[in-house]
Amino acid sequence: MVDNTLLKVTALSKSFPGVQALKDINFNLKKGEVHALIGENGAGKSTFLKILSGNIQPDKGTINFEGKNIIIKNTKMARDIGIGMTYQELSLVPQLSIAENIFLGGYFYKNKLLPFIDWNMIYNKAEEEFDKYRLDIDVRKKANKVGVGQQQLVEIIRTVLKAAKILLLDEPTSALSKKEIDILFNDIINNKKKQGYTIIYVSHKIKEIFEIADRVTVFKDGEKVKTLNLEETDEDELIRLMIGGKIVKRYLKIRTNIGGTVLRVENLTAKGLCKDCSIDVRKREIVGIAGLMGSGRTEFAKTLIGLYKKDEGRIFKNGKEVKIKNPREALDTGIAYLGENRSEGLIYPLNVCFNITLSNFREIFNKGILNKNKENVVGEEFVNKLNIQTPSVKQKVVFLSGGNQQKVILARLIYSNVDVFILDEPTRGIDVGAKIEVYNLINELLKDGKSIILISSELPEILNLSDRVFVMHEGMIVAEYSGDEITPENIIRSAIGKGKQNAHNKSK
Repeated sequence: MVDNTLLKVTALSKSFPGVQALKDINFNLKKGEVHALIGENGAGKSTFLKILSGNIQPDKGTINFEGKNIIIKNTKMARDIGIGMTYQELSLVPQLSIAENIFLGGYFYKNKLLPFIDWNMIYNKAEEEFDKYRLDIDVRKKANKVGVGQQQLVEIIRTVLKAAKILLLDEPTSALSKKEIDILFNDIINNKKKQGYTIIYVSHKIKEIFEIADRVTVFKDGEKVKTLNLEETDEDELIRLMIGGKIVKRYLKIRTNIGGTVLRVENLTAKGLCKDCSIDVRKREIVGIAGLMGSGRTEFAKTLIGLYKKDEGRIFKNGKEVKIKNPREALDTGIAYLGENRSEGLIYPLNVCFNITLSNFREIFNKGILNKNKENVVGEEFVNKLNIQTPSVKQKVVFLSGGNQQKVILARLIYSNVDVFILDEPTRGIDVGAKIEVYNLINELLKDGKSIILISSELPEILNLSDRVFVMHEGMIVAEYSGDEITPENIIRSAIGKGKQNAHNKSK
């Protein structure tokens, strides 16, 4: 039998301060396969990929690539031997154009003697690449002027251009719309597989693993649990292996006694971002905001909290009109926002305790002096309450897994003592177990009389958690559904611009 092993890892281990991230991992990768990695947050998946991409070094273990033991010293060496990685967190340079980001570090020059960049060639080459994948993106636009989903695809295409043998994709669909996922699966992954590429694919969306992968390896607590052929397993078995226990419901919404209106937004408009958006939110209610990527959901939320300047519109809190010019004023008004990108909300070099108490320093200062004991007490309280996996509240937040980083931000919002929470993709990039913890936390907030605006790209999340759903399309709220009207068909139809018009908009 021909040995088609491309990469073999033996006894690979890695630890960080207070955390054993990987322990004696044995793993093999076959040429031309899509090999999925799954596991709860903190299971070690991203750490494993970062070692293979040269981003970090293992403490021990061997990596055999194409029959030779190698040490991948850095990301350049990884690229040189044909390994490229797209990270879970976006890494584009926001002030550079899409084309510049695609070819960063490998620009085309007009001739070999003069170091003048051939910009026309760069733009033309970038457009050629996007045409291959049916992507309608203006390559001259700055990266921070396109949506998160399009940025993610740009990162993936950049990786494809720089890697010739192995693609490492860490949560590649977490910010993608259905159409963009179709492009990723069919135009990129399947196409590159036919060309001989091999792919390691990390995802928490188990259903898509069965669609795209050949084999799957389950990680738990830094160790490899099992490798399986997808045709020989099912979703329930994988979840059992991931969480080490029985199957539990993934959407656990309590029914609450919904009260009066606490937030009303009328005709909110920010040019080029959102237009004439009106919603209302009641006490102990979850209001879902659905829509395709680029529909304006995040832009609406950021305009509401003053991160983007509004051109028109009024905001009422508990019946009184409020003026919100920035996120600090939003907090003071009682509105907190959890962004879809964790890197926007965390100060990575600082510890867990600081990141939790950051939004409400006034509570832990006495006459201008920081009360360290109170800060520690608050930090410990939220670490225990939210089950944040950290060896200490003094642990730097950069060393926490993605799911635990998410819980740190949630802890900060709760400590800010607000009553309306805007949760923008709160379970993006976190595993099944961590999702359940987030859902339980949402339930606790409802019990405490809080209100939730839930923005999510996961339709089952919107369907199962929301009391009412507003749907956005091209920057506008086009429909509102409640009760039995909250169906996949209604939401999808409205998201593509074919559903009923929202009553708020019809009245204008």
